[in-house]
Amino acid sequence: MAPSRYVPAVRVHDGQSEGVMMRWGLIPAWARGDASAGNWLRLSSATLENTALFRGPWLNGQRCILPFAGFYIWRLRPIGYRQPYFVYDPDRSLLAVAGVWDRTETDDGDVIEGFAILMVPGQGRLETTQGAAQEIPAIIRRQDCAAWLRGTPVEARALLQTQPDGVLSSHPVSPRINSLACDDAELVRAVDVREGFRTSWLTNSAVMGRGAAAG
Repeated sequence: MAPSRYVPAVRVHDGQSEGVMMRWGLIPAWARGDASAGNWLRLSSATLENTALFRGPWLNGQRCILPFAGFYIWRLRPIGYRQPYFVYDPDRSLLAVAGVWDRTETDDGDVIEGFAILMVPGQGRLETTQGAAQEIPAIIRRQDCAAWLRGTPVEARALLQTQPDGVLSSHPVSPRINSLACDDAELVRAVDVREGFRTSWLTNSAVMGRGAAAG
């Protein structure tokens, strides 16, 4: 999944759940479709209510679920190379990733509905290569999906939780994931790396989701 691409999402519209295609990259309603005025891929859940740009969509219940097979992180190796890892839940074929969306209309009347992925702290007390706190996509439990889509902002906020240690697993993958020209099942296949190992803890905040439709 790359920025600006349209991917499957689930939301509530007129009281009914519906599947729609949404653009990865939230353009606020006031921007009138101009991505240069604002195009948010990720939002930290820690500041969601305090950010004026997104307070409206959040309070209006414009929440969605993004079906991901997993997502990517990049870990800095001792030799200075950033090794990509695919992160997934071995007990779930799809992750229900939390998002918030907005609708904007261009001057020509074109409607753009885009989303941003909501982020929460990663497992454990981790640091990125820049020394900042680790964040990963917020994952909603199966039994909480209806509450996330239909609940009040207070109820939904309570569901934005860090995953317990041991829930997510990861393995190293090919650096081909760094090219947007690559989009095939090999991008999630485990590869051997120098000092190779598998890890169930997460290490870097550079995160890219992978939707179910992409393999």
